[in-house]
Amino acid sequence: MSVTERTREIGVRKALGATRTNILLQFLIEAVVLCLMGGLVGVLLGAGGATALSKLADWNTEISVASIALAFGFSALVGVLFGVWPARRAAALDPIAALRYE
Repeated sequence: MSVTERTREIGVRKALGATRTNILLQFLIEAVVLCLMGGLVGVLLGAGGATALSKLADWNTEISVASIALAFGFSALVGVLFGVWPARRAAALDPIAALRYE
């Protein structure tokens, strides 16, 4: 979810004592988990596709642990890179202005 959609939630958390670091970590963790879940779906679809090609088209396919690790690493990197900007924006919100936001 974007920062704009959760402005009031951020305001409440900050008014109750959440620090910039707490807000930043919340958004970063959410972004990374979301990207890792997408990575899991991608790995499962890729492995299923490779297995299907192996059986249906009689191709030799191999799914290596290194390629799975690379896929998850890339997903986590995307989550961090695209999660930093909204996380910093959310952490910088003024709690009073965020609570007044509609």
